[in-house]
Amino acid sequence: MRTLVVSTLLLCAQCFAGDQQDDGALRDMFYGEALFYANQGEFFEAISRLDTELAQHHRVDEPVRDTLYYHVNDAEFSVGDFELSYRMHQKAGRAIKAVIEGDVDPQVRNEAIYRLAKIHFQKEQKLNALHAIERIDGEIPERLESEIEFLKGQIYMVNGKFVDAEGVFQALIGEDGQEAYAEYNLAMSQFAQNENAEAIQTMTRLGKLSSDDRAVLAIKDKANLTLGSRLMEAGEYQAAKVFLERVRLDGPYSNNALLGLGWASVTSDDYKQALVPWSLLRDRHVTDPAVQDALLGVPYAYGKLGLYGQAALGYGRALEATNAELDRLDASIASIKSGNFLKVLVREEIKQDPDWVIKLRELPETPETYYLMDLMASHDFQSSLQNYFDLEQLRVKLEQWLAFYDAYEDLIDIRKAYYEPLLPDLDERFRKLDSLIRLRMEQRDKIYQRLQAMLVVPRPEFLARSEEQLALRSLEAIEKSSRNSDSDTQRRIDRLRGILQWKLAVEYDERLTVTYKNLAALDKDIEKLNEIYNSFVRTRQAATQSYQGYDEQIAALRTKNQRSLDTVEKLMLRQGHMLEAMAVNELQERTQKLEVAQVKARFALAESYDRATMESSESVPENQKSTSSETSAEKDPSLSKVDPLKDRKSDIL
Repeated sequence: MRTLVVSTLLLCAQCFAGDQQDDGALRDMFYGEALFYANQGEFFEAISRLDTELAQHHRVDEPVRDTLYYHVNDAEFSVGDFELSYRMHQKAGRAIKAVIEGDVDPQVRNEAIYRLAKIHFQKEQKLNALHAIERIDGEIPERLESEIEFLKGQIYMVNGKFVDAEGVFQALIGEDGQEAYAEYNLAMSQFAQNENAEAIQTMTRLGKLSSDDRAVLAIKDKANLTLGSRLMEAGEYQAAKVFLERVRLDGPYSNNALLGLGWASVTSDDYKQALVPWSLLRDRHVTDPAVQDALLGVPYAYGKLGLYGQAALGYGRALEATNAELDRLDASIASIKSGNFLKVLVREEIKQDPDWVIKLRELPETPETYYLMDLMASHDFQSSLQNYFDLEQLRVKLEQWLAFYDAYEDLIDIRKAYYEPLLPDLDERFRKLDSLIRLRMEQRDKIYQRLQAMLVVPRPEFLARSEEQLALRSLEAIEKSSRNSDSDTQRRIDRLRGILQWKLAVEYDERLTVTYKNLAALDKDIEKLNEIYNSFVRTRQAATQSYQGYDEQIAALRTKNQRSLDTVEKLMLRQGHMLEAMAVNELQERTQKLEVAQVKARFALAESYDRATMESSESVPENQKSTSSETSAEKDPSLSKVDPLKDRKSDIL
């Protein structure tokens, strides 16, 4: 997958979010998590997490209180960019169009238009891409200026507007990171306009560009190879050698350059010089078509030099290698048809290596990958292969999620087994506590009502302490038992009652104040008791809700998950069949070419042996030599005219 383009969104969040955010600090950890996965290239995880977070944010009653509020514009824009990176072009297009049509900053709008134009360009909708890129107007984000211009030049080229493209690429020369790409496309635009002299000058300048960047070095090699190939097609073989010799020996284009150098020497009948690059090329990996051509080219040059013995050995070596490669191709085709090719492609340990495609052919247990380097590098195959990778990733996740449902059910069963035995005892204790709380609340309410009534009609006896109440009751009991007693006893009872009533009357206000304070303290205790009560209710509800009501939800999700898994597996079968068909067709084409080379090698081998035999029999009488020559000619009159590479000369570059 391509490198994430929006990794700097947080740094420019201020211009995206406007006055919603006053700094660049990350305030929503879920948005940060989505950015983390996106920066790792895990766009599926990023999209799923950010979609969920945005959906929850839009359901919040007060979005301002949500931490995503400060990044919501960033998040909306990022979703479209993540979907674009995940090649969800339709959804990405809708998201980006929503940004374009919204009331956003001009920089944000122009960046969204750039993303939309890129979508159309990648989908080969060249007119839509042109219309989109021409809508960019006004202020452009500084970090995207060169990228927008480069995309504009590419779009102009595919639409045949080479003059406009040439102007764009000329302006980009000198830009860091874009110079090599701009010069190469500039040269191709000049070639398209038949400005061959200017194009050669541009290619020559690019071929001498100094850089340590591997990508730039590869472009240099490609420029030299392209220019050398065009010069050879024009018949300027010696001029082509200058550019072919500039191609690095360890670069990706070195094999074709070495093959071309050999042919450039052959055209001037300098077969010794042709042997130098071809001998070097012959010892390289035999799966490369250029190497296979060199296997025939070396003995061909020896034959032209009159070294027929060496030529015969070379053709024998070429024939042996060709037979081995044909066997390997047959094994590769059989392996692909048996499904091994797709199994190899989805091996995680291979894909961890950025050069995993190249490493595939080094694996001895995977013959199905030997000849597919060129195919794997093609855009169509890469797009189809990435679709298969995405489907495989979805399949793995869906299978994991199916296993998760079983784990959830086990977790729910464990919770149920833990809480259900405890709940009856807790419920019994809760009912007792609830009854006691209700009783105390009723008592408190009665006390409060009495106090309120006492503010209107004072009742000092209501504020008597326990010992004072006992004393008053004792006096009443004594008075009842001594109604017939003398007046002195009654006076003493009245005196004692009067003392108590006097004390209550005198201390009434103070006692009323203290009672109100105690009632306020009681209210605080009751408030704490209510908190404990409510906490218990919530805890009990959480305990029951942790294992109740999940059966239907899990069953529905499992059914939906299984349905999605079945769909993904069907799509994988179709996509895999298409990849296998593409690979088999590629290998069958290689097989046909090798079979032609095999036939040529056999005839050339026979001819070389005959000629080597004729040279070794110079000491034989003249009549015997002529007989031997006639016998050789009778075997195949066209044998002396065989040119094993004649028909392949145009296929080199």
